[in-house]
Amino acid sequence: MSENSNQFLDALKQMQGVEVGDIVDVEVLDIEDGQIDVGVENAGVEGVITRREYTSDRNADLRDLVKPGDKFKALVLRRAGGDKENGEFFFSVTRLKEREAYDKLQKDFEDGNAVEGTVTSSVRGGLIVDVGTRGFLPASLISNRYVSDLKPYIGKTMKLKITEIDPNKNRLILSHKDLVEEEREEAFDKVASQLVVGDVLEGKVSRLTNFGAFIDVGGVDGLVHISEISYKHVDKPSDVLKVGQDVKVKVIGIDNDRHRISLSIKQTEPSPFEQATADLNEGDIFEGEVKSLTNFGAFVEVADGIQGLVHVSEISNKHVDKPSDVLKVGQSVKVKVLNIDPSDRRISLSIKAADSNASSENHNSRPRRSRNENSVNKKYMSDNDNGFALGDIIGDQLKDRK
Repeated sequence: MSENSNQFLDALKQMQGVEVGDIVDVEVLDIEDGQIDVGVENAGVEGVITRREYTSDRNADLRDLVKPGDKFKALVLRRAGGDKENGEFFFSVTRLKEREAYDKLQKDFEDGNAVEGTVTSSVRGGLIVDVGTRGFLPASLISNRYVSDLKPYIGKTMKLKITEIDPNKNRLILSHKDLVEEEREEAFDKVASQLVVGDVLEGKVSRLTNFGAFIDVGGVDGLVHISEISYKHVDKPSDVLKVGQDVKVKVIGIDNDRHRISLSIKQTEPSPFEQATADLNEGDIFEGEVKSLTNFGAFVEVADGIQGLVHVSEISNKHVDKPSDVLKVGQSVKVKVLNIDPSDRRISLSIKAADSNASSENHNSRPRRSRNENSVNKKYMSDNDNGFALGDIIGDQLKDRK
C-alpha cells in the first residue's frame, strides 16, 4: 500500500473519531480461539478483543459467552501493530468495567459508603475480592479478631469499606474490620443504653480465652474476667465453661469510651461468705477454733474457710498485751458475734462477751468501746493492712474446694 493510501486511511480514521481511550459501541463479527473479532458501529473500523480483555476467567470458552451479532460497549485499548493481527484496534471490555467500577467506588469512598464484594481467592497476606474490579483485603483487616485460615472466606460475599483507592495504580484496599467495628459500636450504644451496673441478665458464651469468657448479651459481647467466673479457683475458663452455654451474668461495669461491658458470673450466686453466714446472727454464741494470731487480734473459724476477727480488746476483760500471751493456734474458744458486714465480708467476734463469768452488761450487750478503740478497729479493718478482708482470711483455701 502506498504512502498516500496510508495517509488517507489515517485521515479517515480521524474523521470516524476512533481514538485510543474512547468508549465505542462494537458488534461481534466472529469468535476465534482466544479472541473476539468486532467492528465499531457506524465507523467501518474493526479490531479484536482477547479473552483476558473480555473476562477474568482465564479458562472460559468465548463461544459460550458471546455470539455473532452481539453488541456492547468497549474501550479502545491501542492500535494494532502489524498485518499479523486482525483489525486495526485492540478493544477491552474488562478495563471498561474496571474504569466504570472505579468511578463508582471513588464516589462510595468519598461518601463513606460500604460496598459488597465476593472473595475470589486468597494470596499471601490477604484475600482478592471482586467489587466490580479487583480489590485486596489484607488479613489484618478481615476481622476485629485474628484470622489464621483464609480459605473459608473464598466464595463468600462480604460487606466492605474502602480504605485506599488509586485508579491510576489499580490500587484498591478494602476492610471488613472497619465495618465490624462500626456495627459493634452502634450495637454497643444500643445495648449499653438499656443497662445499668447491677443488672442481672441471661447471656450465652460466645468465645473463651485464657483470661476470661466473652458473653453475648443482646448482640454485644461482654467480658467475664477469669476472676469473676467462680468463687473457686479457675485455672482456665474452658475448664468450667463451653461455647454456646447459657449463663446468668451480672453487669459490674460499663465503659462507654472503650465500648466494653464487664460482667460477673460468680456475683449472681451466693458467695462462700453469704452461704456461711446465712444462719449466723449478731449475738449468737458458738465454739470456734483459733486459726491464726496477729498483734491486733485472733482469727477464729466461723465456718469452713470463713473466719472472724477477735480484736485484742475483745479477748478478755483483763488487759492483754499480745493475743499470743493468752491464746494459741488450734485452741477452741467460745465467741460471740458482734457484727456481720456483708459488704466488706467481715465478721467481728468477742471472747470476753461470750464469757459466762463476765458481767451481765458484757454478756448481754455489745461492749462499749472507747474512742481510741474504735480508731484502732477502723485501722485494722481497712483493706490496706492485714485486716480480715475475705481474700486475706480464706487465702488459698478455696483453690482446693472444687
